[in-house]
Amino acid sequence: MLGHDEHIYIYIYIFFFSYDTAAFVSGRAISREAARKRRRVEADVFADLCRLLPLRASVRDHLDKPSVIRLALCYIRLKALLQDEMYVSKFFMGRVDAMAAPEETDFYLTVLEGFMMVLSSDGDMMFLSDNVSRYLGLTQTELMGHNLFEFTHPCDHEEIRSNLRLSEEEFWSDAKRDFVVRIKSTLSLRGRSTNLKSATWKVLQCQGRARPCAGPSVPPYLLLTCRPLPVSHTLLCARTFSSQHSMDMRFTHCDHRVLSILGYTPHELVGRSIYELCHTLDTICLTKHHINLYSKSQSVSGRYRMLVRGGGYVWVESHSAVIPGARASKSRTGGLQPLLILCVTYVLSGVEEPFLQLSLNQ
Repeated sequence: MLGHDEHIYIYIYIFFFSYDTAAFVSGRAISREAARKRRRVEADVFADLCRLLPLRASVRDHLDKPSVIRLALCYIRLKALLQDEMYVSKFFMGRVDAMAAPEETDFYLTVLEGFMMVLSSDGDMMFLSDNVSRYLGLTQTELMGHNLFEFTHPCDHEEIRSNLRLSEEEFWSDAKRDFVVRIKSTLSLRGRSTNLKSATWKVLQCQGRARPCAGPSVPPYLLLTCRPLPVSHTLLCARTFSSQHSMDMRFTHCDHRVLSILGYTPHELVGRSIYELCHTLDTICLTKHHINLYSKSQSVSGRYRMLVRGGGYVWVESHSAVIPGARASKSRTGGLQPLLILCVTYVLSGVEEPFLQLSLNQ
């Protein structure tokens, strides 16, 4: 573990190395033997610093000098955040719970169907769970210490900044966060890893909390679980229904399961907007979901209420994607295909307030 003396040693060495390098470049009095000695000292210091990092030996052997410095500084920040040396080592080894066995940790991460990430208030990735490579192709050590803005779509940066900020009301509470971003992925469609220059955008749903720190010198941070949005979905018996919509969210098709859930026949819904079936208080939630679809092509609505025929409502969550539709004519081979929205809606509750009518359509 890095103690106070080791921290000072790092900073003194960085200062000495920068000064000695400048002297070597500008002055001609330094001999080749002195240069060799400087490189030997440099290599020894980096080797000692690398051994102090709580990483697997197989990972440490492949770290270059900038990565060693980056991970050392990331470790120091994470240590100040957690204020417990035992927890720091467990986090660096990719464990979710410091007291959990490795097999328990693997089980937790499998159930999450995603990876964990700790973000500083500036967007620096202070920690990612070891299974991040399974979803992005980039390893834990390749990402830790870098800024999230370097790997996310420029159009999503403002949304990320708004989620990193804490209002006065949120500062002393665990403020919830739920947003969708596009991040670089080096995994091809066949699961093979490519280089970063050939990376594609993967849509992630990030859920978690913004947490303030007890210490005045430690800024607040975000603790998130990041889950890639699936391309396909499994319909869960009668509690799930699929639907297709035009880009203004009007139904163009709906499967028969909707009759047993909402009481409407598929034919009755065609041409109607999904906003007509949404509880008025949840319109903002659905609008945000709609905007994400336009900009990112995939989105998760979060929980909202859909009105049931006769009265009441059910809590649902919709997973949606923008896909190209069929061309109007097979003879027309040119031109862009029209777009449509494909939704899979999961019903999360039974009918609530069954005698309360909130719309004339009910």
